[in-house]
Amino acid sequence: MLFLLLLMPQQENPKDLQAVVETTSGTFILQFHADDAPNHVRKFLELARQGFYNGTSFHTMLAHGVVQGGDPETRNPNARNKYGSGGFDMGLKREALTLPLKAGTVVATTLPGKPDGAGSQFFICLSDQLQLNGQYTPFAYVVDGMDVLDKISMTPVDDNKTAKDRIEIKNITIRRTPPPVPTPYSEETIEQLKQFQVVMETSKGKIVIDLMPDKAPNHVRHFLQLTGSGAYDKSAVHRIAPGFVIQAGDLNTRKEPLTFDMRKYVTTIKAELNDVKHQAGIVSMARGEALDSGATSFFIVLGDQPALDGVYTVFGKVVEGMDVVSKISAVPNDNEKPLEPVDIYSMRVVRKN
Repeated sequence: MLFLLLLMPQQENPKDLQAVVETTSGTFILQFHADDAPNHVRKFLELARQGFYNGTSFHTMLAHGVVQGGDPETRNPNARNKYGSGGFDMGLKREALTLPLKAGTVVATTLPGKPDGAGSQFFICLSDQLQLNGQYTPFAYVVDGMDVLDKISMTPVDDNKTAKDRIEIKNITIRRTPPPVPTPYSEETIEQLKQFQVVMETSKGKIVIDLMPDKAPNHVRHFLQLTGSGAYDKSAVHRIAPGFVIQAGDLNTRKEPLTFDMRKYVTTIKAELNDVKHQAGIVSMARGEALDSGATSFFIVLGDQPALDGVYTVFGKVVEGMDVVSKISAVPNDNEKPLEPVDIYSMRVVRKN
């Protein structure tokens, strides 16, 4: 009896599974609301394993809002007038109606007047669609690849809101969920963090910043995460206060929108006030009136500023490029706003030699 039990396959738990969706525009990964929407999850897994979605295309989209796919009619490039009409009525009643339709949620599509007529079609929320709460079944959520989906959402559409270009699902692989990947720079020790520097490539030259994780470990991790994500790339120095500070890190100065991967690091951070003096070359986190309101903006001190000591969080120091900092500080300004662009081409994390 024991031998027979050992031979029986373990029952699959959809909570332990992921769907890796390969498209002609890139790959995204889903996990499932298996407890809340078991029937919808089961049907999606069944169809995916059959290859049902292979060759279908995303047929409807709203830029940065939603993308819709899963219609078998979209396999035929010559049947555009039928796109959006197939794959319904697979015996699925609504589930999980209390879950919010927030960004990243995968939702079963139904026809007007047929709330229990879902099937293979789905839409993915790229921004919160809370006005639709309670009307559709959310059965999965995106855990990786939101930038791919955002790119798909910007596909041109015709007057009927149908995609002009084909973005196809090439394959869906169902796999066990791998162990979580640690957030970058979240597990290094203080000594390991000391081995990193940040290099700023600006239109005035290169600035190299040493970090002080022994003084402000969370700020250092935060700064490295933002830098590593590329959030600071193609931004600009937005404040020049001669003799006082230059300031950068305002992501509104970016030439391109933040990606979803960048946005997850744009959070406020609790102050880590320390005993480091605000002297020339010190890098400190800017903030608003609230002590813990620092987020992305930082400043480089141009000279001794004792009034800032113990008020702002020091987390780094310029070790190369103070001549570049001086060049930036000499740029003409109007009420501390630069009168000519001071571009930050890139910021990158490097290891010390």
